[in-house]
Order: sequence, then C-alpha cells, then structure tokens
Amino acid sequence: MCDQDHFDDDTLDYEARGLVTRRQFGALIGAGIAMALPQVVNAVAVIEAEVSITTPDGTCDAYFVHPATGTAPGVVVWPDIFGLRGAMRQMGKRLAETGYSVLVVNPFYRTQKSPTAVKGAATPIADVVPLARTLNEQTHMTDARAFVAWLDQQPSVARNRKMGTQGYCMGGPMAFRTAAAMPDRVGAVASFHGGGLVTDQPNSPHVQASKTQAQFLVAIAANDDQRSPNDKTALRATFDAAKRPAEIEVYTDAAHGWCPPDSGVYNEPLAERAWSRLLALYGKALA
Repeated sequence: MCDQDHFDDDTLDYEARGLVTRRQFGALIGAGIAMALPQVVNAVAVIEAEVSITTPDGTCDAYFVHPATGTAPGVVVWPDIFGLRGAMRQMGKRLAETGYSVLVVNPFYRTQKSPTAVKGAATPIADVVPLARTLNEQTHMTDARAFVAWLDQQPSVARNRKMGTQGYCMGGPMAFRTAAAMPDRVGAVASFHGGGLVTDQPNSPHVQASKTQAQFLVAIAANDDQRSPNDKTALRATFDAAKRPAEIEVYTDAAHGWCPPDSGVYNEPLAERAWSRLLALYGKALA
C-alpha cells in the first residue's frame, strides 16, 4: 500500500515547523472551509457533473469536468486514500480550466460511495485503511480500462489525442497501471507522493508502466525518499533502460501528501511547482 500510515507523523512534524496545527486544520475542514487553489490564468469555462460509470464490478461514482466548448484530451485522476471529495473536485476543475476533460474517480466504489472519508483529509487514517486494502493490481487494471473507455465515449474528449492520468499517494500505482492497461491510449502519467510505485515483484507498477509508450512525472516527498531512498534510483534505471522520458524529482521539505489543498501538510509553493510540472508534461505528451 502507500505511506499513509506515516501521515499522522508528518502532520505532527508540520505543526512543529509552525504551520497550521491539527486542531486548526480539523476546525477548518469541519466548518467546510478548504484552502483555495490559485486561480488559473485565462481559465476556460467548464461544465461539471457527477457521473456514474459502469464497470465489470459495479457502478463507480465520479466527478467529470470539461471545457464548455470543443474537445480536449482526457485525464483520469486517482485520489489519495481519502478518496473523492471536495479538494479532489477542486483540483480536477482547475485542470479542466487549463483545457482538459477530467474524470476524478471514487476508487472505493465497490465498498462505499463517496464521500468515503467523512472529514476529508482530516479523517483518521485507521478509518480509511480498510478501504485501501480492498484494492489490488486486478482492480487497478479493470477500473483503468473502464474509465478510459468511458472517457472515449464523451463528446468533449479528443479521440485523436493521447490521454493523461495522475495519482496521489495510493493513486500513484493506479496511474502507472492505467498506462499499462491502456498502453495505446495513455501518453502521460504523473505520480505525486505516490506509495508502492516500486516493489521487488515482476508486477511492480514501475516495471509495468515502463513497458508503455507514455511519458512520466514522478514527484517524491522528501520524507518518503528518506524511508525508501532506493526507489528513485530504481525508477530512473527502469525508465532509462526502457527509453521512456521521465522527470523524477525529490521535493525537498515536502511531506507525504503535500499536494491536495485539504491536506494537513499542504505546501502551496511546492504544490504549485508540482502543478507547473504536470502542465508541462501534458503540454508535451498530449499535444
């Protein structure tokens, strides 16, 4: 699984550095207040909808947002362990405003409809770990095929351009396996503080993804790198051997979970750097 087991430790460290405290963060989330993401310059008008997607295992609830006119490359967004929620919708909408047709999914639909984390990212990890343990390589692959196929049926999705996929925390391996499941359709893969990208098994997500034609962005939290210092080396060696373009960076001072705006360790400057690198990846790979 991912490194969400360390999330509480990371939050305590964040507090120690004089940033938002656990109590302040919980109060903000409890009041329905989220940190606002910076506005997109020259944002396009978008259309938002809550949608249902039929998969071989049931019906997935998801959020779909796309430019109001024309067609745009599709993107599948895999949330972190806290699932489909306001912060992830906010991130998906922001991406759509830059010119993409974005599907943010509830990976836990087999067990529970969203919201799966009642207090968002302030939900105790112990409450959501059982949901994460219901997912595996097979569910990743099955869902990836269903979600990409659904996007390709939407009039707002450009069929003549590759799709992108991005994942946060446990969503990192899911994004990698989306490319492996649909190698002819996915052209760009991004992982932010992804956990479990590298294992010693033949079906390791990074090995599977390296066999595709996608381009990659892997943004690693500093404390995740401290726990697994060899992952970045394994990623680089594998992608280089496969001749796959890959930007792999350890974000100094970033704690695991730094990208979503409702995270207790949200770091806006570094989240904005990760955002800029995502747009650069999609600009190249999905053009």
